[in-house]
Amino acid sequence: MENTYSLKSNESKEEEHHRRNTRRRLIIIALSSAVLLALVAGAVILSTRAKSSSTKGQQSILESICNVTLYQESCYSSISSLNQSTKTPMQIFTLSLQVVLNELTSLKSSTFPENASASNTCRRLIQDAADHVSMSAASLSSDTVHWAEDARTWLSTAVTDQQTCLEALTDPSANISVSTQVEIRASMANAAIFTSNSLAIVSKIPDLIRGRINISSRRRVGDLAGTEAELRPNATVARDGSGDYETIGEAVKAVPERSKRRFFIHVKRGEYKENVVVGKDCWNVVMYGDGSEKTVVSGNLNYVDDGLGPFDSPTLIAEGRGFVAMDMGFKNTAGPEKFQAAALRSSSDRSIFYRCRFDAYQDTLYAHSNRQFYRECAITGTVDFIFGNAAAVFQNCRVEARQPMRGQYNTVTAQSRSDPNQNTGFAIHRCSIGPRGNVTARTFFGRPWEAYSSAVVMVSEIDGVIDPEGWSAWEPGSDAPDSIYYGEYRNDGPGSGLGGRVTWPGYRPAIEDDEAEGFSVEKFIQGSQWIDGLNIRYDPHI
Repeated sequence: MENTYSLKSNESKEEEHHRRNTRRRLIIIALSSAVLLALVAGAVILSTRAKSSSTKGQQSILESICNVTLYQESCYSSISSLNQSTKTPMQIFTLSLQVVLNELTSLKSSTFPENASASNTCRRLIQDAADHVSMSAASLSSDTVHWAEDARTWLSTAVTDQQTCLEALTDPSANISVSTQVEIRASMANAAIFTSNSLAIVSKIPDLIRGRINISSRRRVGDLAGTEAELRPNATVARDGSGDYETIGEAVKAVPERSKRRFFIHVKRGEYKENVVVGKDCWNVVMYGDGSEKTVVSGNLNYVDDGLGPFDSPTLIAEGRGFVAMDMGFKNTAGPEKFQAAALRSSSDRSIFYRCRFDAYQDTLYAHSNRQFYRECAITGTVDFIFGNAAAVFQNCRVEARQPMRGQYNTVTAQSRSDPNQNTGFAIHRCSIGPRGNVTARTFFGRPWEAYSSAVVMVSEIDGVIDPEGWSAWEPGSDAPDSIYYGEYRNDGPGSGLGGRVTWPGYRPAIEDDEAEGFSVEKFIQGSQWIDGLNIRYDPHI
């Protein structure tokens, strides 16, 4: 997340430096967006309908399916160019995924700027995007009840991965020229457009893809070969040497790759000063401690000292599917003057955080992508301290805003949905939102990181620390895009009054019951399919 500043004239030199960087990034985005629009309208993507020997009936089916996408011309021409017979909606969807994979494969072999850590981040993200597209293709033969939501989730993640790559390259710390950034964005335009097309197809017409299926008799299939309610450690970590390992990182190395059985790591009480990465091949890891203030993982990687943004600075990074953390604390001790310094990044699908604590200032908790569930957690921070583009539910959590640096204001969320068909957003449900200590800065529920930003606050206790306007635009004095979705539902407390709230078209001051239910654990993230099995309490409905 980029840095936030007020318009005060007495700001520090450091604040002025980062304001200039922010302006530079906005200019880059504007230039790059202009190039992208030109590409969509021009001839870089396959813009001419290559009418082949396909029958008119096949053309009609393809046209009808492509009509649900945002980029209809590119959808039709790219699938037609494969010169394959496309008789059914499933075949057409499969070919659309092949188009995306072809483009991502080409991108992986592209030349990125040398000596740029952002380039390494981009390569990893492009590979991750390709993996999620392949998973979406595999879902077509899956026996899972929620196959369409799985495919939609993974394609949403592929979109997010590409967006995160571009953010890394346009950050001032990357030291990549504006012209090079525009060239890279141009080379990535096709992949982004084609991924959006596949996402739209599975979002709008899933019944046509696999036919109307009676799911009432279909069995539920998850990633686990079995569930375990009792915590039985496969590995124990203890700083005093009384366990199998003295560091968490060593224990993670012992996790079998892509295991369908849970691997339990007990981290005994103590402060572990290390940065931990649970990689994408570490599936179904359950990491549990002796209490969120007794077992603490502590790091201090940050933007100012290390040149690392929120993707690589977190104290704990969870990427492998099915990650679970219980009774642990995660903190980044860099302090507010170091700007972006995250305590956690989760890109793990079906990840769970239960009775955990997350402490930092700016960008505390990066709910990057996929489906995530937080229950009875404490989250503290200042600027955009819950951010990302996951489909995440925060239930029975304590959300604590702390006093930011001079010239800053607090934003609890910065959700970054960039495509209207992504099934992502933040649902804060049955939580309490208030201050940690004496907070005099203006504090808002959130601000829109991207044009389709989505966040709701429901059945929660709201302290008076929340500003009467409730929500903030990305830049002070501007309006939020009409395409956002921000809502409130049956909240209580001194900060829950709706009288002074913003009046944007995308803000819903009192959403209806059925809208609220759409953000429940069951409807929004299909929680009953994967939360059961570890004695973790949750409310499936609003």
